[in-house]
Amino acid sequence: MNQRAFDLAQLRTFVAVAEAGSVSAGAERVFLSQSSASEQLKKLEERVGQPLFLRGKQGVTATPAGAKLLDHARRILAMSEAAFEDLQGRSLDGELRIAITDYYRPQDIARVLKLFSEQHPRLRLHVTVLPSAVIDSSVEDDTTFDIGLSLRIVAPGAKRTPSANARASSTVVRREKLVWAMSADADPQHIAAPFRLVLLPATCQLQRFVVRLLDERDVPYVVSHSASGMAGLQLALKAGLGISCLNESSLGSGMVPCPPAVALPQLPAVEFHLLPGRPGESGHVTNARAAFMRLLA
Repeated sequence: MNQRAFDLAQLRTFVAVAEAGSVSAGAERVFLSQSSASEQLKKLEERVGQPLFLRGKQGVTATPAGAKLLDHARRILAMSEAAFEDLQGRSLDGELRIAITDYYRPQDIARVLKLFSEQHPRLRLHVTVLPSAVIDSSVEDDTTFDIGLSLRIVAPGAKRTPSANARASSTVVRREKLVWAMSADADPQHIAAPFRLVLLPATCQLQRFVVRLLDERDVPYVVSHSASGMAGLQLALKAGLGISCLNESSLGSGMVPCPPAVALPQLPAVEFHLLPGRPGESGHVTNARAAFMRLLA
């Protein structure tokens, strides 16, 4: 092999490990054993002549060289994918409308969409952020969007969205824990009932679930701030305006989970569902959904 070239399999494993934060989790994403993934990373580091990860008990973090390679690797893999799809006659063009929940990896969704666009440069994307209940209830309405990604709460007795059939045939692309979140600068000893809540509008099913949960458990609270979207909610949390319930990937800098000492009810998990294809949809949309799903994890 040309010593100035990269092995795509090694790059794919490298990206998976970097995004997952550990070798074991990254290996699962690319369907390798941990030992095989470690061997690929070792060979890649030998090829570039410098370490790509700092390894510790909590997992791995990219070195400066690793962070630089990560950006190149994503583009290389995207171009490889696009070339293969083009030669297979599955190159995507035209317009595509995607509806997505505000909660899906808010720190990383821009990169996912950018990578999707790079893989399919002739595709014109129209992305809309909508409440999950709206996305689920519009599964049979092709005038709103072509591809939908929604959040569902995994808990006994959780309120179902209007389309039960959509739930049954959708694809789970990610599962996360819910956590009670607060400002990293907040003193947990000062967080007590009545709890000051930072919430999204009542159209958000997760926020309705939180309010219902606190009411059922007779936990006193007041709504201290109402945000219009995820970005506003995160800013309010960082500013210490209250606490809120978030999925783990929505925790950004300046936010931390509330410690167990804060007496709050236990929370369930959530799943992100990619809605199924509609009857009679075009092959263009079907192929786009499959390509988009490969980027979701």
